[in-house]
Amino acid sequence: MAERKIRLTLCYDGSYASGWQIQPDVITFQGLLEEALFRITSERLRVTGASRTDRGVHALEQVATFKTSSHHPPEVFHRALNGILPPFIRVLSACYCEDEFHPRFSASSKEYVYLLENSSVRTPFLLRYAGYVKGGLDVDAMRKACKYLIGKRDFKAFQASGCSAKTTIRELKRLGIRECDEIEFLSMPLKGRFLVFYFEADAFLRYMVRNIVGTLIEVGLGRYSPERVGQILQSRDRRQAGPTAPAEGLYLFRIHYRV
Repeated sequence: MAERKIRLTLCYDGSYASGWQIQPDVITFQGLLEEALFRITSERLRVTGASRTDRGVHALEQVATFKTSSHHPPEVFHRALNGILPPFIRVLSACYCEDEFHPRFSASSKEYVYLLENSSVRTPFLLRYAGYVKGGLDVDAMRKACKYLIGKRDFKAFQASGCSAKTTIRELKRLGIRECDEIEFLSMPLKGRFLVFYFEADAFLRYMVRNIVGTLIEVGLGRYSPERVGQILQSRDRRQAGPTAPAEGLYLFRIHYRV
């Protein structure tokens, strides 16, 4: 039977695996999917994901594809994968897609969200699902700093050390910060102070979001001026930027594709 390409939309809790990409001797989301597909098809299939999320990073909407000679329709893969995979990863949908579709390179933009708790006492319920910083943050100053980052820029200062990206030019289309004094948890409001960072870009460098969040926290604490963020960007020097924010607050939120 001719090969067909199937597209999956997934969500997962990044606390339980060592990231997306297959690595020896550890649990990864790509590895879990490929092993589950082998049980369904008896084929050794390669799953390609839209984003290679790191250890501890969550996904509300990850997109992945695989090619198979199996006669099973997408709805069978949908049911069977959810029956085999551990409960911290779920398949939200499955469908056929064109052979030309690539979950990463066909994307027009990606959105990430970073959840940061800034309460005087950290809630124990979000230890794996939000970053935390103690001490009041000047959100107005942080928002001023954001303006230096929006647009088509060279984000070399905010990439991970040793990142092998061919270019560090990215277009950051949106960067915003929302304040809230409670969030929903198990249908109950958790009281405190929370900041939600929204990012949308054509693509992201490794650790780019977390390094930007860490730098904006430095602005909020008064250690950096908003203007310094523009200077850091121009320096193209990772050592000039702030620390990397913890992985547990980061969520792959949505992926947009060209029609």
